[in-house]
Amino acid sequence: MTAAADAIAEHGAEASLEEIARRAGVGSATLHRHFPSRQHLLEAVFRGKVEALCATAADLAGHPDPGHALATWLGAVARHAAHNRGLAAALMGGAHDGDPTLGAGCHTMIINAGADLLAHAREAGAARPDVSITDLLTLVNAISLAVEGEPDGAVQAGRLLTLALTGVRPAGDAAERAM
Repeated sequence: MTAAADAIAEHGAEASLEEIARRAGVGSATLHRHFPSRQHLLEAVFRGKVEALCATAADLAGHPDPGHALATWLGAVARHAAHNRGLAAALMGGAHDGDPTLGAGCHTMIINAGADLLAHAREAGAARPDVSITDLLTLVNAISLAVEGEPDGAVQAGRLLTLALTGVRPAGDAAERAM
């Protein structure tokens, strides 16, 4: 799994399966026995990362500043998406190519984790009532896609997300609106 995650981070979701097997120190037949398709390998790599993001959301759920907790988690999602070039799109491609279960469980996990943080942020008056978690994740995805080919894409994704969440007004501007 580590070899696959490293190869995906380096070469994107189209990383060579043979290269992944070589990095893992196994033959390609062994890789194919454990993962019958590229999509299944991507799902396995993605699931572990999504579980980590959901654990981060759970850790942040008790933060005294729910708006900060939500923004921190969205930043983690943006860095994850920018670092794992093409992974989410490749999984969704698998869903469109005949296996609707690939990526679906991970998608639901992310939605649920983010929805809880957003609900806490709304209750604290730190998020607008008309913003949905899908809106925020679409924003994160768009930012991550825009920078995923850049050498410092994860850093850029975090900076752009902060800009999107806080706006272009200087910090402390009375007219600044909450998310």
